[in-house]
Amino acid sequence: MLDLTFEAPKPRVISGAKHDWELVIGLEVHAQVSSKAKLFSGASTQFGAEPNSNVAFVDAGMPGMLPVINEGCVALAVKTGLGLKAEIHLKSAFDRKNYFYPDLPQGYQISQLYHPIVGEGEVIVDMAPGIARRVRIERIHLEQDAGKSIHDMDPNMSFVDLNRTGVALMEIVSRPDIRGPEEAAAYVVKLRQILRYLGTCDGNMQNGNLRADVNVSVCRPGDYERYQETQDFSHLGTRCEIKNMNSMRFIQQAIEVEARRQIAIIEDGGKVVQETRLYDPDKGETRSMRSKEEAHDYRYFPCPDLLPLEIEQSFVDDIAATLPELPDEKKARFVTEFGMTEYDAGVLTADVENATYFEAVAQGRDGKLAANWVINELFGRLKKDDLAITESPVSPDQLGGIVALISKGDISGKIAKDLFEIVYTEGGDPAEIVESRGMKQVTDTGAIEAAVDKIIAENPAQVEKAKVNPKLAGWFVGQVMKATGGKANPAAVNQIVAAKLGQ
Repeated sequence: MLDLTFEAPKPRVISGAKHDWELVIGLEVHAQVSSKAKLFSGASTQFGAEPNSNVAFVDAGMPGMLPVINEGCVALAVKTGLGLKAEIHLKSAFDRKNYFYPDLPQGYQISQLYHPIVGEGEVIVDMAPGIARRVRIERIHLEQDAGKSIHDMDPNMSFVDLNRTGVALMEIVSRPDIRGPEEAAAYVVKLRQILRYLGTCDGNMQNGNLRADVNVSVCRPGDYERYQETQDFSHLGTRCEIKNMNSMRFIQQAIEVEARRQIAIIEDGGKVVQETRLYDPDKGETRSMRSKEEAHDYRYFPCPDLLPLEIEQSFVDDIAATLPELPDEKKARFVTEFGMTEYDAGVLTADVENATYFEAVAQGRDGKLAANWVINELFGRLKKDDLAITESPVSPDQLGGIVALISKGDISGKIAKDLFEIVYTEGGDPAEIVESRGMKQVTDTGAIEAAVDKIIAENPAQVEKAKVNPKLAGWFVGQVMKATGGKANPAAVNQIVAAKLGQ
């Protein structure tokens, strides 16, 4: 593991008209389980299907239809809990959360209020190199997603698409440990990263597969410490929940806007009303969606169609045995094994596909050199062309081949960049391209010495200047490299030039 310093929360302080205020933030992240079937039916979860085409009778709330638990979804929820170092409950149960909404055909959502499948865990949030914050996870529970109401297809009617209805969600609930907008975004980034490494959620925020409800409240300096001592939430102020955030940038903006709204209300003598709000990024404001319901408003009761869920410890142990190397462990290994900086290791492990690509390039090769080429050359070019690593025209084997040629001294760094461009645009085997196009680096010291002698003989005045100012030897090196088409071994050129000039 990396040597991390865990810092105490640094609250974001906002100056109001009368007082200073601190932010208190908790997040409820809804992560779609990476399952091909829904939580209680065999209907497909394929994104982008024709509206209402992925709907089983039980999803549509047809009379007499009974839910059947998807064991695969249970396994992925357990895997997520293990990845977050959380307590796994061998006994859990499903409840009905009753409310009416057009895209919820059953008239209730099957969720887990009283007995969730996963208990307390944690997420280690990277705040800076070597500096981290620990955000506590309160619980993870399984529940059904609702459908989607569509209001912009007709001026007089709304439409309902039930394809998402019944899709399995993991609701990952944090404690109110987050103290600022940047930290909230960093928490979601880290949580998404872990889920993608685990393979339990693809983290696609654009498709709605990962979205966050952000709970925001404000308190006076010192009140948060009193909450920690007493666990009395009244010290934290009245919270408002901002629903369905699917952008790190919007999460930060919404927190800032909502906090200032609450401060203005309090300092004007009013009271913040606990409610659910939506963030409008175009207007830069949050607006009321509905009064915040408490648990009793949803009339929760045990789902009569499902027995309590009981799993064996051996089931959990088998899943634990399949856990992949998670980002923090992989990052630490990259630093130790390849001698790279913590920053470079962080870049390479930020996404599981990046890490997998790099490891394939580095296998059996100079890892530090491989990291340099992946980060600077490949990532830079992919960003320029707006391509993901999975769309890279250069395969790990091809880039690894370039790295190997550099390490062996067959090509110089300059030639390697030319070779990379050829492979990127035309494809092909790097070693064969070097051979067929005569790109191999000149290492014959006799040939290099002859080129140096020629340049010296043709430039006697420059020789005299170089003897007075040794830094001008670089001019001769450049001329030799130019004369050899960049193929001469730079180290050999420097050494021979220095010897010839008596330096």
